[in-house]
Amino acid sequence: MRLDEADPKGLVRESYLIEGISAAECRSIFIDWALSLKPGVESAEALRVVLAEYAAAAPDHPMSRVLAEALTPPDPPRRRGGRAARIGS
Repeated sequence: MRLDEADPKGLVRESYLIEGISAAECRSIFIDWALSLKPGVESAEALRVVLAEYAAAAPDHPMSRVLAEALTPPDPPRRRGGRAARIGS
């Protein structure tokens, strides 16, 4: 995958240029980035491309952490025990 397909609007690239950007702002930019991917573009593959391109030069940047966290699979749901499991919420 090419970088222009992985970051079509340059949102991730621009986030690395903003001095003092917070993690919350990076998460917001990440959502905009994810919504800007064209249909058929695999988000995990696009994440790997932008991480390889931008995060290597700035591993401590908040966007690097947001992108890396996005590649981490979520914890499996855990069963609720006791009364809460029987009654539901």
